Amino acid sequence: MFGGSKEDRRGEARKPANRRALVLASASEIVCRITDESRSGLRLRLDRRTELPKRVVVVDIQDALALEVEVRWVKGQEAGGRSVGQTNLRGLVPQRLAAAREAWARAGGR
Repeated sequence: MFGGSKEDRRGEARKPANRRALVLASASEIVCRITDESRSGLRLRLDRRTELPKRVVVVDIQDALALEVEVRWVKGQEAGGRSVGQTNLRGLVPQRLAAAREAWARAGGR
């Protein structure tokens, strides 16, 4: 525990991932990839350096999910956050996630 890396102190193991996604933040869409995940959070590789607000919606294109995420850190083109909710984008979604469903459909979601 002492002298270990930040990865060693995590409460949950992270699993590698490589899925296309979009970050919806402040009326913009940022292309990204989900690079690893756990039950409580995820790491993203953004297509460009950018500042993110404290809370974003990550659209997981493959799994048709809108992940509500509290951004914990941003470093260069990587960001990490804690998942605070998820909604399936197939079918009806709450009004607050209508933009996420539209972005998923434009990105080829089925």
